Amino acid sequence: VQLQASGGGLVQAGGSLRISCGASGGTFSSYLYMGWFRQAPGKEREFVAAITRSGSGVYYADSVKGRFTISRDNAKNTVCLQMNSLNPEDTAVYYCAASLGLSTYTSAYAYWGQGTLVTVSS
Repeated sequence: VQLQASGGGLVQAGGSLRISCGASGGTFSSYLYMGWFRQAPGKEREFVAAITRSGSGVYYADSVKGRFTISRDNAKNTVCLQMNSLNPEDTAVYYCAASLGLSTYTSAYAYWGQGTLVTVSS
């Protein structure tokens, strides 16, 4: 499975941004859980959000709960992350990832996109 993230950019604090991830080369809808992770400069990669195969189950890190929304469109082989009320602490490279099982751990995800940079200015 190949993953391609897009949609990152520069946004002011309090603003919104929607990033997307397209998948190809595999069976997206039936076998993969999707997750978003982020890595800020000098920090470890951390879990942001995950969604089950059907999209009926979603999970969020406490730091983004209530501000971010993960969704997926299996017909289009895409997963999106809508980010609202952004603050400078959200600045990071955001990675989409795919796993055969639902998890918040990076080690559980076998497939990774290249990352898209989100910068939130104060």
